[in-house]
Amino acid sequence: MMELWLEIVLIVVALIAGLIIGFFLSRKYFKSYLDKNPPINEKMIRAMMSQMGRKPSEKQVRQVMASMKQNQ
Repeated sequence: MMELWLEIVLIVVALIAGLIIGFFLSRKYFKSYLDKNPPINEKMIRAMMSQMGRKPSEKQVRQVMASMKQNQ
C-alpha cells in the first residue's frame, strides 16, 4: 500500500516539475522568436502611413518604433 502512494506522489511531482520546466522553456523560446521576428517593423509602419496619405519621414518612423518598444 505504501509503495502505491509513493509511486503516485512521484508521478505527480514529475508532472508538476515537467510543467514548470516546460513553461519556462516555452517562454524563453517565444521571447527570442519575438526579438528575431517583431510583430511590426519599420517597413510596415511606412506602408501604413502611406496608405493614410502621409509621406512618412524617417524621424516619424523611428518615433513610432520607439513608442512601440517602450510599450512592450
